[in-house]
Amino acid sequence: MIRVMLVDDQAMVRAGFRLILESEDDITVVGEAADGREAVDLAGRCRADVALMDVRMPTMDGIEATARITGADGHAGRGTVADHPPRVLMLTTFDLDDHVYAALRAGASGFLLKDAPAEQLIEAVRVVARGDALLAPSVTRRLIEEVAKRPLVDPHTSVRGFGELTDRELDVMKLVARGLSNAEIAETLFLGEATVKTHVGRILAKLDLRDRVQVVVVAYESGLVTPGDGSAPPFG
Repeated sequence: MIRVMLVDDQAMVRAGFRLILESEDDITVVGEAADGREAVDLAGRCRADVALMDVRMPTMDGIEATARITGADGHAGRGTVADHPPRVLMLTTFDLDDHVYAALRAGASGFLLKDAPAEQLIEAVRVVARGDALLAPSVTRRLIEEVAKRPLVDPHTSVRGFGELTDRELDVMKLVARGLSNAEIAETLFLGEATVKTHVGRILAKLDLRDRVQVVVVAYESGLVTPGDGSAPPFG
């Protein structure tokens, strides 16, 4: 059973999401919060697997709440949230939201439009719950544009563990950043899919990253992959 917490300042929106999600046999809503501050407290009590998080809210917005829940603001280890932090699926009404980059840097595992069809919302929750990442294509383009505007960083000094990556792991990381699935990476590099899965796991562990979205961010920030480098945008 996937445990979901709903975070939105509009009660009607939360009610709509609850109705959609609880129509599924494998999903249950375990709590609701009306702003980011309530969300941080709720995440420490309800042990949700996924938090559906609105971006714009009073008192504390979704980005700050996400950073506190995931530990991206340096508060990891405080309370019970760090023991079992939910994966955060950000929700917005704008496909080119100015906060996309900040939300993903704060540790969000996905980004979805509020007007997405019900079946897409349900699938997004399942995708994020099993540890994968999810980005709408328009959001992916925005992410790449934002990263491209920023000066490149030296990953060997700014990303812990980057220097420990093997050449093969760097090859896999590049293809993850281009949006290839494990099966597609396996075909491209002539590897077994299980081997690719192992490489991805080691990349996440060495760089202390939560999921493939953060791999994409690091790959573009470091210049390992550049916009237009590859046949397909990540997650698009």
